[in-house]
Formats: sequence, structure tokens, C-alpha cells
Amino acid sequence: MNFALQRRTLGRWAAMGALILGMGASALPALAADEAPDALVKRLSTEVLETIKADSSIKAGDLNKIMALVDAKIMPNVNFQRMTASAVGPAWRQATPEQRTQLQQQFKTLLVRTYAGALDQVSDQTVTIKPFRGSPDDKEVLVRTEVRGSGDPVQIDYRLEKTPGEGYGWKVINLNVMGVWLVDTYRTQFAQEVNSKGIDGLIAALAARNKSNARN
Repeated sequence: MNFALQRRTLGRWAAMGALILGMGASALPALAADEAPDALVKRLSTEVLETIKADSSIKAGDLNKIMALVDAKIMPNVNFQRMTASAVGPAWRQATPEQRTQLQQQFKTLLVRTYAGALDQVSDQTVTIKPFRGSPDDKEVLVRTEVRGSGDPVQIDYRLEKTPGEGYGWKVINLNVMGVWLVDTYRTQFAQEVNSKGIDGLIAALAARNKSNARN
């Protein structure tokens, strides 16, 4: 599987974009359920950037600590099953419950390991929320942000869905870094693997890639 595009184009920023949405999420859970999506992104962006800047082990790519933070903070703000299903494509409907669980775990590990090394790039960045257009009746929205630091500004956009039920609020379902949608990029690569080797072949390929990343 060719992951050069993720490392080259997304690698520096997608980790920060994903972590921005998650690591501050334990604060004010009741407020988060009622927050507007742009306000949620703004608050968590600010909290998380400050967390990354202050924690040298996260910036250094401590995978155990990053993975623990992902599980505790990011996953509550992401519909990761939907993200994985979208990345896998039509084959998801034929996958068994066990295969779906393996796909989600391997996909999560891939994202964390691929982008962990980018966290040392976080220094003086700030996040600006671009003008938001949405209505109370929207079920899905797009929140556009701009990350500014020492280099050129980088656009990171978040697509969120409104989850049903009281107290659940908005969850991320896709991430756009500099014009490249994360889920869409992986869907193309995953489809090639599924077409040639099936769902188990995709799981095996992801596991092999994660094992290779762990050695690097």
C-alpha cells in the first residue's frame, strides 16, 4: 500500500488537526453537547494546541502516551466507525463484526503512527475559525479553520455530524488538510487492496504497515 501521499502532504498537519479536535474534550462535557460546531472546534483547538506545546513527550512522539490520549480524548469526538466504513467503502457492508472491529483498530493505529512524528512541528501555531454558515436544523456541517505559525497558513477543515440523542452533540466524520480529504484518500488505497485480496487482505496489509511503522 502506498502511503507516500499521507506522509508528504498530510503528515505534518493531519495529526495536529485530529488531535486538535480531541485532547481537550473531557472539559465541560455538558457544554460540549450544546455547543455550536464552530464554537466546539475553536475551544478544543485552543486547548489542545496548548496541551501539545506544554507536553514534551507528546511533541517527541511518545506513541503510548499519544495512543492513550487518542482513546481518552479524541474518540469521544469522532464517529470513528463511520470514518472507517467510509474509508473501506462498499466492502464494509459485507464485513463481519470481527472484521469491522479489526479494521477500526488497525485504521486508528495507522493514523496515530503515521502522524505521531509530525507533532514536533507544533510550536507557535494559532487557530482561526473562518466565518461559519449553518442553521440549527443542519445534520452535517463544515467548519473551516486556518492554522497560522511561523510558515505559511494551513487550511484544516472539519466535517461534523449531529449525533442523535440528548447530550451527544457534534462528532467529526472527515478531515480536510490543504484540500485533501483524509477519508477519501484512504478509500482509494483501501479499494485497491480489497479488490485484489478482499477484506482480510486489507486487514493484513494495514497490520503489516503498522508493524513496519513501529520499527521506524
